[in-house]
Amino acid sequence: MSQQGPIIVVAREGRPAFADVLADSGASPVVTATWDEAAAAFTQVQPALIVFEVSDGCTDDLIHLASGLEAAAPYVPLIAVGPLSAPPRNVIVFDAPDNAFDRLPARVNAALRVRSLHLTVLRRLNGEAAPAASLPDTDPIEDATALLVGRGPSYPALSVAFGQHMGVIGALSVEAAANHLNIRDVDGVIVGEGFSPRVTDAFLTVLSEDSRFRHLPVIVGGSLAGVRADYGMANLEVVRGSAAAVAAIALPLIRQHALEARLTRALNSLDAGGFLDPRTGLLTIDAFDRDFGKAVSETIAQGGGLSAARFAFAGRDRRTSLDAARILSRLMRRMDFAALQEDGSILAAFAQTDLRTAHVIARRLASVLKHTMLSAEGNKPIDPQVTLATLRANDSAEALLERLQPAASRAAS
Repeated sequence: MSQQGPIIVVAREGRPAFADVLADSGASPVVTATWDEAAAAFTQVQPALIVFEVSDGCTDDLIHLASGLEAAAPYVPLIAVGPLSAPPRNVIVFDAPDNAFDRLPARVNAALRVRSLHLTVLRRLNGEAAPAASLPDTDPIEDATALLVGRGPSYPALSVAFGQHMGVIGALSVEAAANHLNIRDVDGVIVGEGFSPRVTDAFLTVLSEDSRFRHLPVIVGGSLAGVRADYGMANLEVVRGSAAAVAAIALPLIRQHALEARLTRALNSLDAGGFLDPRTGLLTIDAFDRDFGKAVSETIAQGGGLSAARFAFAGRDRRTSLDAARILSRLMRRMDFAALQEDGSILAAFAQTDLRTAHVIARRLASVLKHTMLSAEGNKPIDPQVTLATLRANDSAEALLERLQPAASRAAS
């Protein structure tokens, strides 16, 4: 992979053994620096990535280096090699028992992929006089979703530790976990206790063999025996210790993946001329109104059916609405389109579809949402409220959408 800068290896003194491993992998030119030289080397070299050797007394230097990189644009990954129990929020830990650094190049390349994507998005944004999309300045972890798989004594503690920072989907079996992975996007998988070594090994093997999850953070926590350290996944970590220790190692990896997902949505929006909402992958409100009006005109002129649905959610919190929109963006038919509205509801249009068929489609979508959506109130179930309407003779787009609004809104207008 061609990169825009070298890799800086920072150590107390000398050249760590893993520097030669990185150099031999051909990921990028490797430059070494001491703790005192790290800040100056970053300014002079403009690295694509920094790898920091963990050793006694390194905490202050690592924190100082990490704080300087946190707001870097494009993204500069910082990987700490060695045991580190409480890393800064943007430091990815790579623990190499027995100095086994064979997996380090894969971890580095996975991080460099995110940097390359960030460079591409920034270049596209800077190259447009009026950018059709933009990148939010919020912490990517706020949009992250983790899948927690387990049913042992560590499960409640892991749920609390991760739930403080992001949305958490619980799965009490590997079958339920596989179903969630097929339906929705997640930014990390945490495997807790409660399964036999054979079941855990089989689950990790299946993940490693699916190209969709090749760079997905997978954190194995708790006292699990019989789990290998390497399944061919770049961002796999086996963490022994408390739920807080597992979360400390997992959060930077999940944050990086959430950043990648954010950048991918932004790039898709740019490719679509700004008509896709970079938050959700659905149409923007303006693009939906334009396409819906055109669909109504064509249906009236050419015949056929057109139906629409409104999915509303009690509470209207931001996470619930965004989560639902992202799920629908994966589930909807290619011929259909939808948009997240200002009030947190989602309007969807079903092309060439009569009311009976639309009812079946909407019911299935609502069922999936009910069983997979995340609520801001933890495990409180969410039951989407669905309103359906179909195009009538001499209807207008405004009249059809008006019938989807709640009765109180229609009365007020």
